[in-house]
Amino acid sequence: MEEKKYEITYIIRPDIDDAAKTALVERFDKVVSDNNAKIIDSKDWSKRKFAYEIGGYNEGTYHIINLSTDSDEALNEFDRLAKINDDILRHMTIVREG
Repeated sequence: MEEKKYEITYIIRPDIDDAAKTALVERFDKVVSDNNAKIIDSKDWSKRKFAYEIGGYNEGTYHIINLSTDSDEALNEFDRLAKINDDILRHMTIVREG
C-alpha cells in the first residue's frame, strides 16, 4: 500500500485544564506515531462555538494532526481510543490530496 496523507481533527472539551490537555494531545500523538504513522504536524486550531450542543458543551478546542502512513493501523487505533475518551467530544479523519 502506498503512503497517504491524512488529517485527523478532534475536539477537546473546553473545561479541561492546560496540563491535562497537553497530556491528552501528547498521548494521542504517541498513539499515531506508535502505529506506523509519521506526524507532519500536530497543533491546536482554535476554541470555537458549536452550532449545536455536543455532550453538554457549546464550545470546544479543535486540534489537528497531519500525518502520513501506508497502513490503517494508526487511524484505527486513534478512532478506537478517541471513542472511549471522555475528553474528546468528536473526531474526524480525512484523506489529504498530494
